[in-house]
Amino acid sequence: MEFRVLGPVAVRRGERTEVLTGSLRRTLLGVLLARRGRPVPVDVLTDALWGERPDPRAPKKLQLHVHRLRAILDVPERLSFGTAGYRLEVRPGELDADRFEALAEAGIATARREPQRAVESLRAALALWQGNAFAEAEVPLLADWARRLAELRLTAIESLYQAELECGLHEAVIGELTGLARAHPLRERLHELLITALHRAGRQDEALEAYRRAHGVLAAELGLAPGPALRGLRHRVLSEPAPVASAVPAQLPADAGAITGRHAELAELDAAAPLSVVTGPAGAGKTALVVHWARQRRDRFPDGQLYADLRGYGEPAEPADVLAGFLRALGVTAIPAELEERAAAFRTLADRRRMLVLLDNAGSAEQVRPLLPAGSTCCTLVTSRDPLAGLVVRYGAHRIRLGRLPAPDAAGLLRELLGGDTEADTLAELAELCAGVPLALRVVAELVRHETPDRAEVIRRTLAAVTAPPRSVRPA
Repeated sequence: MEFRVLGPVAVRRGERTEVLTGSLRRTLLGVLLARRGRPVPVDVLTDALWGERPDPRAPKKLQLHVHRLRAILDVPERLSFGTAGYRLEVRPGELDADRFEALAEAGIATARREPQRAVESLRAALALWQGNAFAEAEVPLLADWARRLAELRLTAIESLYQAELECGLHEAVIGELTGLARAHPLRERLHELLITALHRAGRQDEALEAYRRAHGVLAAELGLAPGPALRGLRHRVLSEPAPVASAVPAQLPADAGAITGRHAELAELDAAAPLSVVTGPAGAGKTALVVHWARQRRDRFPDGQLYADLRGYGEPAEPADVLAGFLRALGVTAIPAELEERAAAFRTLADRRRMLVLLDNAGSAEQVRPLLPAGSTCCTLVTSRDPLAGLVVRYGAHRIRLGRLPAPDAAGLLRELLGGDTEADTLAELAELCAGVPLALRVVAELVRHETPDRAEVIRRTLAAVTAPPRSVRPA
């Protein structure tokens, strides 16, 4: 059972949600919820519903509305009547406003001390907000409650951006803070946060212009100069050099070069699902494919490209260590100790950034899960020999299966690697004996290029080398 007042007033029971359309029903439920399980006298309810106009039928009308409200509750007896009035039982966690207040207050309290945790808490709180509570209410009890919730929301927004600035997301928040400062021009704290973000991003002229706009609005609307905090911030912008912006991470490995065929797979990658898994047998060219694609599409990810070899089939990389590397690359100096905290910090930093995360050679879905950014602005590519069904089921990952190259493409890859003077029959024979495995084809081409004896002898020795340790691709 859930009661919703942050937006349209509604009652959710199981899979069914009923939005209360009548103003009297909304007011009745709102007053009962505002009292949080305490009895509400009949005269208080009748005054809230019909004002102070005397109406001898008001108690009977109230009973009718109470009856209709009981009909949408999971247990009608939740709404009971006693000597002190009507009482609605509201259990912990059932009212969205209560959850909002708890999450918002927790985030506000920790915005400077534990910014990553604060961001998680504040974003969860603000996600509950679907609109102003009781937007049209004229009942003083509901209007006061709505004002308190609206003020808490603005404070939570300010604390959210404070925490994100502590996390180094100054560039990412400038656009949103600009809009908020325009929407709430009399809130000096929003102007402070915007000026701070611009200054930290090295945009001093824009920071000073934002101060001038704030000064002008406050003078015109209130006849006041900016407060001490805003004036002090202006002084810091003028006197302190802007911090040097941290470099955008660009961790992609070098492109392997020739990619023959794979047109369908490259087209699937171009579709840019937030999470894609490229799977296939060893030597199929998974890493070569995704690195080639990523380097060709770097302009899609202006906020950076992160790469990690998870070594899933050797000595697997620990997710905590991978996250520490990602956080350092994103400018974090104080790395949290626990895996969960590092994952939360990474999600915070990646949120709303247009960034590519390439997780190569994953051994399992469990190894990958802590490394996934949240939201849809990031693109995550995972390569693995395993189909990683857990990522498909839980996160809706798009799976791209990479098989062996068809014979014409395999011969074409050898031709590109060896040059155009190699006989077609030789290329076809080598391609067939290598079974279309790109890694085997590359090993063969490398050996052929560095041999000088008779070509037939080279082929014989090459194939023997490919199929015998230590160069064999079969154990891989």
